[in-house]
Amino acid sequence: MLLVLAVVHAGFLLIIGANLLYLRRSRNVPAQETTPSVSVLIPARNEADNLRRLLPSLARQHYPDFEVLVYDDGSEDETWSVIQTAPADLIRGVRGNGPPPGWMGKVHALYQLTRSAQNEAYLFLDADAELRHPDALRRLVDQYAALPADSVLTALPRLRGGGMLLVSMVPNTILGGLPWPLVRRIDLPSLGALNGQCWMLEASRYHALEPHRHVQNEVLEDVHIGRYLKREGITPVLCDVQPDVTVYMYTDLSDAWQGFRKNAYLLAGGTPLSFMPLYLFFLLAFTLSPVVSLYLLPSLYLIKATTDRYCRFPLWVTLLTPLSYVLSSILQLDSALHHWTGRVAWKGRRVGISSPSAPADTPS
Repeated sequence: MLLVLAVVHAGFLLIIGANLLYLRRSRNVPAQETTPSVSVLIPARNEADNLRRLLPSLARQHYPDFEVLVYDDGSEDETWSVIQTAPADLIRGVRGNGPPPGWMGKVHALYQLTRSAQNEAYLFLDADAELRHPDALRRLVDQYAALPADSVLTALPRLRGGGMLLVSMVPNTILGGLPWPLVRRIDLPSLGALNGQCWMLEASRYHALEPHRHVQNEVLEDVHIGRYLKREGITPVLCDVQPDVTVYMYTDLSDAWQGFRKNAYLLAGGTPLSFMPLYLFFLLAFTLSPVVSLYLLPSLYLIKATTDRYCRFPLWVTLLTPLSYVLSSILQLDSALHHWTGRVAWKGRRVGISSPSAPADTPS
């Protein structure tokens, strides 16, 4: 058992190391001579505080031709008021009353914004993001333009906010769970995903495939969009945008727990048959590995420390590595139980409950 778990840890370290080398090429790209017009598309439900940070950071951008569209998805706070006080020549709001049957709220919000967007490239950005400097949008466009033509840019932003013991597991999963150098080389849709916090695609390619319409009832819409685009010949390419974009994911551990609860079970397959073996693997390989043998504790710390240091999490987060894995294992089980009993909710709405798909001619 000790040998098997040591091999598993070594395999994860190998994947993380390969991914970090892969990300280096996205950091220093030349400025492009031509710049496409960009539509920045932001879904927002009860995001007043986050928009007060994000919208000014967009208004400060030194980019020649871009627009910002924000969809207020039936907010119950001051979201619409914040949108209305933003510079009207740059930032436009679209107001909705919630998704129709068969649509998830975020998916519907972004789909509606693509009906109004007018520019050559779409940057999909979560409301809890912030562009860190006035040239950040230009840097994102340069990174996208430097990719092969059949690519969609997906981002690794800097992650901040509350609940860091859980939030730090996001890059740990992104960098340890998928061998990004092989995504283009291996023709498997499962080797493809997006980070829905920040991604970019040419508008014409988006409308040729309409990915949000394709995954309209998916909670994990970004993962499914990444796999769908890969099946259609558009390869997700992970880029390190930490110098340019920060995402403030949650306010505290309780908020993080509720947010991850809606996703954790689905990331492990979303069915009891797929969840149980993956959950038991995670539990044994990471949470319980120091119990199996203390010799596995250094490699467990090394796996987490590598991604923590790359993403600049505080040192105390790394020192509490075993606690992060314990919390993650409890969270996965809690997520499964909530999905099995139909009790998953987020921002006042039930999620994860199957509903009939909207008809193909749902009006925009």
